[in-house]
Amino acid sequence: MNNIRTGLRITATSYKNELKEILSDKGALLILFFAVIAYPIVYSIGYKNNVLSDIPIAVVDLDHTQGSRVLSRMINNTKQVDVHSKPNNLNEAEQLFWDGKINGIVLIPSNFEKNLLKGEQADLDVYCDAGYFLIYKETLNAALKASGTFSAGVEIKRYMASGSSFNQAIEQQHPLNSQFFSLYNPSGAYGSFVMPGMILIIIQQTLLIGIGMIGGAGRQKNNSQFVAPGVMVRKGVFSVIMGKGFAYFTIYIVNIIVTLIWIYSWFGFPNKGNLFHVLMLIIPFLFSVIFLGLTISLLFKKREYSIIFLVFLSPIVLFLTGLSWPSTSIPKVLYQIAHVFPTTSMIPAYTRIRTMGVDISNVKFELFFLIGQMIVYYLLACLSFKYLAKKHSIKSNKKTVII
Repeated sequence: MNNIRTGLRITATSYKNELKEILSDKGALLILFFAVIAYPIVYSIGYKNNVLSDIPIAVVDLDHTQGSRVLSRMINNTKQVDVHSKPNNLNEAEQLFWDGKINGIVLIPSNFEKNLLKGEQADLDVYCDAGYFLIYKETLNAALKASGTFSAGVEIKRYMASGSSFNQAIEQQHPLNSQFFSLYNPSGAYGSFVMPGMILIIIQQTLLIGIGMIGGAGRQKNNSQFVAPGVMVRKGVFSVIMGKGFAYFTIYIVNIIVTLIWIYSWFGFPNKGNLFHVLMLIIPFLFSVIFLGLTISLLFKKREYSIIFLVFLSPIVLFLTGLSWPSTSIPKVLYQIAHVFPTTSMIPAYTRIRTMGVDISNVKFELFFLIGQMIVYYLLACLSFKYLAKKHSIKSNKKTVII
């Protein structure tokens, strides 16, 4: 009973000391309170339009017939592109492209309508900016949609000319009626796809940087505040780590409410999941990141080192989570290493619950992995702090003997 009371007292003391350290560090406050909220808002505003539309392109009409003009209008009527100009030749269109005034070119060659009337295949040349895949995709889709609709109209007229009724012509032109449904992200919005995972990465990285700054500052001052103090760690390291963990958890529960509830509602991100199931993932995820941060914070002798190292690591973490590139296309060795970071397991589980609306039982592997990760990092943090406290005590004893 006394051991329990002592443990709770040490936990409370460690919790209070850690909060005091955080609130007295302006740099850590900037990361832990401001950056974690500011970044998701800025990124979400940037992706607010969600879908690229009205991409400026040029249509070069070398045929100058009614058919070519109809096709040009159909291209312009798609929501993806906007016919910015109609130059007289391809050279003028290329110059507009090099000047940055357009992002694509559609060339309607001469004899376009003549070939159609003769029943021959007519060509349509599309030049897309493949240097920017989203622009390339939308420009190409607009051209394919317009040309497909135009081709269907030509084919229907041909069937009607051969004696078929309008309905018969439609059935002959399109014998298979296909229906396409975009699940979970009907508008194909890029922001709705990328931001849920991006917010989790921001939460992880800001938390790691903040903890690293506090740890580096403590070691830089060469005092026992970070080890809190050495005697307490040696007698109750498990309680000390738990107290420190709850200090960061308290702060980030507030950040979670802002980023994963308020920002979600503000920008209308997909939200089909059960909030209780989301919370079941968030708790082990946060504690895994916190205990990982406490462990690696002992590596930094100066606060600046944590910022440099963890900011450098951020784009690598983003890539290896499978958010910007499918995890199945990442080399297996790299993807296995990526599971050192909690976001690698958290992002797919979180998006399946929040975006797809699946039950917690459908992500039980990731949930158990996060719980296991939390336990492992907790024990690793305890061992690391125990070692540092012992090392600090030995140095103090040596100084006392010399004096």
